[in-house]
Amino acid sequence: MSTARAARAAREPEGFAFESTLGKIARVITGRYGVSVAFSPDGPRVEQGRIVIPDRAADEALEKDVLVGYLDLLAARAKHSSLDALAAQPPGVTAELAQVIEDRRVARLLIESYPGARWFLGALRAHAARQAEQRWPRLHWRARLVWRIERALWNEAPTAIEAQSYSLTAALHAASELIDAARTSRSSRESIERAQAIVARVRALSAGGANNMMFTTQTAEDIETDRAAATFESFDDTFALEAPLAADGTQAEFTERASADSSREAVGMGRSPLGAAALDEAGEAGDMAGRAPRSRTAGTRPQLSIPLATEFDVETDLTGAGESAAWRALRQAARAQTAPLKDRLERALSADERVRWRREQERGEIDRAALAKLATSPGYRTPFRTLRATKGRDVAITLLLDRSGSMAGRKIELARLCVAALADALTQLSFECEVLGYSSVDCAPMQALLERQRAAGADLSRYNRFVERLDLKIYKRFGSPDLAGLACIDCGYENPDGEALAWAAARLAEQRAARRILMVFSDGYPSTGDGDPQVLRSDLRARVAAIGSRGIELVGVGILTDAVESFYPHNIVVSRLAELPSTVLGVLSRMLLDR
Repeated sequence: MSTARAARAAREPEGFAFESTLGKIARVITGRYGVSVAFSPDGPRVEQGRIVIPDRAADEALEKDVLVGYLDLLAARAKHSSLDALAAQPPGVTAELAQVIEDRRVARLLIESYPGARWFLGALRAHAARQAEQRWPRLHWRARLVWRIERALWNEAPTAIEAQSYSLTAALHAASELIDAARTSRSSRESIERAQAIVARVRALSAGGANNMMFTTQTAEDIETDRAAATFESFDDTFALEAPLAADGTQAEFTERASADSSREAVGMGRSPLGAAALDEAGEAGDMAGRAPRSRTAGTRPQLSIPLATEFDVETDLTGAGESAAWRALRQAARAQTAPLKDRLERALSADERVRWRREQERGEIDRAALAKLATSPGYRTPFRTLRATKGRDVAITLLLDRSGSMAGRKIELARLCVAALADALTQLSFECEVLGYSSVDCAPMQALLERQRAAGADLSRYNRFVERLDLKIYKRFGSPDLAGLACIDCGYENPDGEALAWAAARLAEQRAARRILMVFSDGYPSTGDGDPQVLRSDLRARVAAIGSRGIELVGVGILTDAVESFYPHNIVVSRLAELPSTVLGVLSRMLLDR
C-alpha cells in the first residue's frame, strides 16, 4: 500500500478501518509482518512485536493525524533504534534527552524513505507544542530544558513564554555546539553519548565550572542572578537520582519519587497525551474533583464503546491446533448435517459456471461444438472458446462466533457443529473462508492500569471497557485448508460484540474478493462486566452501519434469540438448535447464488 493511500485511509471516519490502517502502516514501515498496534493511556512505547500508541480522543480536529504521527515515530524507533541500549539508561534527564535526540534521528530516516510522513510528524509536533504551552507554568526546570533542546533539534523557534527563562537561554548557549552535534547522531549509542555530553555541560554551568557571562545575551540573563541560581538548584535535584544509596534507604525513596515526578512532568513529541495532561498535585486536582463527568448522551453522533486500553487484548491463532481425532468426529457429524445442501450448492454453482463461456474466439481452448465447422470450412478461424470472467466463487466469507458464557452447554456444541459444517462445505467448494471467535475476560494488569488512572485523576467517562481484555480466537484463517482448530471452540466470559465485529471486518476487508460476507452467531445482546449496556448497543449499531457502508454483507444469526433483529438489517433467528446448521447453510447458499 502506497504512503499516499495509507494517508487517505487513515483519515476515514470508520473506527475499524482506521485501526486496520494503523496496523498496515506499522508493518510497512517496520518491514515486519507480525507487528501489531494497540491503544493504551500508558503509551506511547515500543514492545516486542507490538507498538502501543496513546488512547484515541476525538476532542481534537487533527487527532487522527496526531495518532498516525505517533505511529510513524514509534515504527521508526522499532526499525532504526537500539531499544535495549536506550532502555538500559537509568531514569532521569539523560535518558529523556537521549530519547529526544534519537527520535530526531529516526524521524529523519523515516522522512527520507516516506516523505509523506512529514505531514503526520508535523501534526505531532504541533500537538506536543500545544501541550507544552498549556503546562509550561507548572513544569520543572529540567522538563523545560529537555523541551527547549527538543525544539532546537527540530529547528523550531521558542515561543515568547519559553524565551522568558534566562537560565534556559544560557544553558542552550552553553551547549549550542553539542546540540548541533546531536543533530548528526548516526546511532542510538551516539544519541546517548550526545545526551550525556549536554547534561555534563549544563551541570558544569550550574556548578560554576564554566564562564557564565559568555553564555548570556544581555546583562539581565546573567547566570548568577537569584532567579537563575534558584532554578539550577532545582536542576541539581535531578542529578541526585544518581547518588549512592544511603544505608537507611532515604535516597531510594527520593529517587523513586523524583523519577515519578519527572515522568509526570515530561512533555514533548514522544510523550503520551494523558501523561502530558497529568494534574499538578496542588493545582488542578481540586478542580477535577468538582468537575461534572461528560454526559454520555450529549450530541447526536453514534456512540462507540471505547476500551481503556487495547494493549492487553489477546489474539490467538489456533489454525490446525485441534486434536485430529476430535476434529474427525466433528467433521463427520457436520457432513451428516449438511451434505445434501452442499451437493446442491455445488451443482448450482457448476451449472452457473458452465454457461459462462465466450465462444467463437481466435484464441483459447478448443470448442468441441465447433470441430465439425472447422473440418467443413477451410477458412474458419475461430474454433476456440474462453471462460468468461465469473465471480461465482470470488467470495471471502468470515464466520464470527460469540463465545460468551451464556453460550455454554448445548448452544456452543451446536454452534461448533454449525460453523464446522459451513467451513467444511465452503472449503470443499473452493471458497475463501475464516472462522473466528470472541469473548472478554477479566484482566489483572488492566485493573491495575485503571487504578493508576483513577489515582492520577484522569477523566474516565469516555471509556466503556475498563477491566476486561478481549480474548480473540482464530480457529481457521484465510488461506489455510486445515480446519482442525474448530475442535478448540469453547466459551469465555462476556461479549463486546461491536469491538469484535470491527476486528473481524478489518481482517475480512484485507481479502481480495469481489464479495465479502460476514456472518455473526450470537445468542443475545452485547455485554461486558463493567460497561454501559446502552453504549454497547449503540456501539454495535454504529459499527454495523460503518461496515455495511464499505460493501461487506452482514448477516446476524440469532441462536434462540431475536436480539439480532435489533442490530443487523439481514438476520436469521433459529428457534430450534437442531435446525441451526441446515438453516444457516441454506441462507448462505442463496446468498452465494444471488448475483
